[in-house]
Amino acid sequence: MTGVEVITAADPLRSRLDAERAAGRRVGLVPTMGFLHAGHASLIDAAVAGNDVTVVSVFVNPLQFAPDEDLTDYPRDHEADMQVCGRHGADLVFAPSVTQMYPEQDLPEVEVGDLASRFEGASRPTHFGGVARAVSRLFDIAGPCRAYFGEKDFQQLTVVRQMVADRGIPVEVVGCPTVRERDGLALSSRNAYLTAVERREAPVLFRALSAGAAAVADGEADPDTVSTLMAEIVGSATTGELDYAAVIDPDTFEVPPRIARAGVRLLVACRFGRARLIDNMAAVSA
Repeated sequence: MTGVEVITAADPLRSRLDAERAAGRRVGLVPTMGFLHAGHASLIDAAVAGNDVTVVSVFVNPLQFAPDEDLTDYPRDHEADMQVCGRHGADLVFAPSVTQMYPEQDLPEVEVGDLASRFEGASRPTHFGGVARAVSRLFDIAGPCRAYFGEKDFQQLTVVRQMVADRGIPVEVVGCPTVRERDGLALSSRNAYLTAVERREAPVLFRALSAGAAAVADGEADPDTVSTLMAEIVGSATTGELDYAAVIDPDTFEVPPRIARAGVRLLVACRFGRARLIDNMAAVSA
């Protein structure tokens, strides 16, 4: 027994959280697509620590998958997810159907702006529009709360923050540090797709980011030099196919002409067989 209450419909969750707030309790929301790992668990821990009531949403959002992506194959394990939520102190799990999340056949677009057109948005053109619609709907159901997202999906975190600011949504978006394996590989549900050989090579992303951050710390101010260094390191993986390696301003996602002392964000994306992996790291000049 996990002791976690599962709610599958929007209106009962909305009413429950309104009642919690009316009683003076703070609500924390952890949006997920399930197949929970230690990275998700860290978000639940942060929500539990900072709020009186924590709800974890488990919903594989079809709108953020392109037709040729892995919606059908995306890993799922409902029972294991309930165990993770229970062990880490979540109070509620919201596990809606597609019709509960999207009751209207013609879904309104959620404007995500130019920020969402770069990097992940360029590689997956429909992705952030789908993410924004799901998150906007979750925020509408949950009401005023703190919402917890991992920095591993840094562009997603930034897009959600921008959406909240643009639409005046009464939600505080909290970014939480990336959780990694001992060899540096960022935890991701899609790591389950990796073969043994691909899994041995996948930490090359972390090594590339670490080398880029070290170069910036040592005074390298040319973004192209740093991105080339990262691309060369990722290129050493025989099973990997680089999508991008980039140095960006963390607020605008534009490549700066020079790396300022205020710092930059380093991004990498690479496909290993069935698994397309992304990672990022902050870099600050000494």
